Amino acid sequence: MTFPPLDVDFAHLADFDSGIGGTTADLVGMRSALVQMIDRPPPVDGVAVGQARVGAGPEVTIETFTPEAEGPRPAILWFHGGGFVVGSAGMDADRLQRWSRQFRCFAGSVEYRLAPEHPYPAAHRDGVAALEWLIASADELALDVGRIVVAGASAGGGLAAGVALAARDRGIRLAGQLLFYPMLDDRQVTASSQWPTAVWSRDSNEFGWRSYLGTVDTREIADYAAPSRATLLDDLPPTMILVGGSDAFVDEDIDYAARLAHAGVATDLRVYAGAPHGFDLLVPESITSCTAADDAERWLEKVLGRP
Repeated sequence: MTFPPLDVDFAHLADFDSGIGGTTADLVGMRSALVQMIDRPPPVDGVAVGQARVGAGPEVTIETFTPEAEGPRPAILWFHGGGFVVGSAGMDADRLQRWSRQFRCFAGSVEYRLAPEHPYPAAHRDGVAALEWLIASADELALDVGRIVVAGASAGGGLAAGVALAARDRGIRLAGQLLFYPMLDDRQVTASSQWPTAVWSRDSNEFGWRSYLGTVDTREIADYAAPSRATLLDDLPPTMILVGGSDAFVDEDIDYAARLAHAGVATDLRVYAGAPHGFDLLVPESITSCTAADDAERWLEKVLGRP
């Protein structure tokens, strides 16, 4: 099978696999190990770090990053990656602290429930509850509700896309959605989904989707669960999608971006040649990762406004 080779900066990842795809019991150890691996960034001047607990039955925890800047301020609601089965809200604290300071915005990372213990629609409902809390708390948090962006990486990008669809259907106008290599399509029918990719394999992808969708009949999978299945993409907010050219998700992400554009949605797409899944987290110092970070931040500046 022919597929794009990895860029030299990522060549050492050729044999790296996430290891996700065994049994539910295996996930317990993986989740614990991942939490231990996360290096909490040092405090950043001008950004207060905290937590909020929202909703009722069950409660959703949100890690919060609040700038000292006066309001009304924009907001970013973030969803972490992990194939729907691992990961935590603290994974992206460094990124969110930086964005909070740079754009003088409130940022919140959602500790959504993980599959397979909590299959769809648990994580989606947690995301919608977090967005509704953000809007309801606008006065308390000094937010400009007209400048809220939903964002996420991998499975979190898929969750952000599902929340954006739900927000539109509820009459909530978002300022944008920022999707890093989003996990959008459970069907695995694209050419790239068949590649023997590094980092996130076909087996891992099948396990993640199977865990998340649970016993849902394939004929009843909702757009909110697998946004690539959505046929109506009109009236969604301005969108940016970033994905590696050697990522199994590249075809579904390109297709989603094209269909958004055809529906009249202002859409920016960036495909980074030779980059695997999660490239910016695994090799953040590479030229490609730095370019992707700059691209995302320029887009955020355009959508949220120059501080």
